[in-house]
Amino acid sequence: MSENDGEDAKPVVPLSASARRVLGVLVEKAKTTPDNYPMSAAAIISGCNQKSNRSPQMQLDEDDVLLALDELRGVGAAREIQGSGRVTKYRHAAYDWLDLDNPQAAVLTELLLRGPQTIGEIRTRASRMCSLPDLDSVKTVLKSLADKDLVEALTPPGRGQTFAHKLYPPQERQYLEARVEKQAAKSAAVPDTSKNVIDQLIARLDSVTERIDDLEARLKELES
Repeated sequence: MSENDGEDAKPVVPLSASARRVLGVLVEKAKTTPDNYPMSAAAIISGCNQKSNRSPQMQLDEDDVLLALDELRGVGAAREIQGSGRVTKYRHAAYDWLDLDNPQAAVLTELLLRGPQTIGEIRTRASRMCSLPDLDSVKTVLKSLADKDLVEALTPPGRGQTFAHKLYPPQERQYLEARVEKQAAKSAAVPDTSKNVIDQLIARLDSVTERIDDLEARLKELES
């Protein structure tokens, strides 16, 4: 069921790298740390630059984030609200803008935050935001997103098939294939059994690191 405010959906348009990161952070934090949502600009900066669940790593400053928020507000993907203590805060409008349900939002958010991924990677990472019991459930979500023209397969069907969102501007699209080919080559060099163990360890480490990042962000909010 979509979360919306009753406003008309806006046409989907490509977003800059900073705007994609900010949108991904807003959706992620709304799901994983709802007590700290909506978010101030300072909290968004921390979320954009955290070391867990992000690829590539970014170092956005306040100007970068405010420009990204302006871009998102311009297309109807984010909104500004008045927070407590007269601190301006922001919330996403992704459900309205892209007509998403919860599983679709979780999967698309991971693609926004980490770039192209395999079905297994998507399931491992998106499950922290929404229950995805098996690979078939992820395939169903990916198909529904592809039907909305929001996701595409970058590699042929089969083991290691990689998917990406379609919010990249045209000039960025050319870099995707090279990146995917490099990741596929690395994955092929690791035996399946070892890769499964590595994926589990990475997912566990990501979870711990994310909690540390969230605690640091909350401390910064209290200090500001």
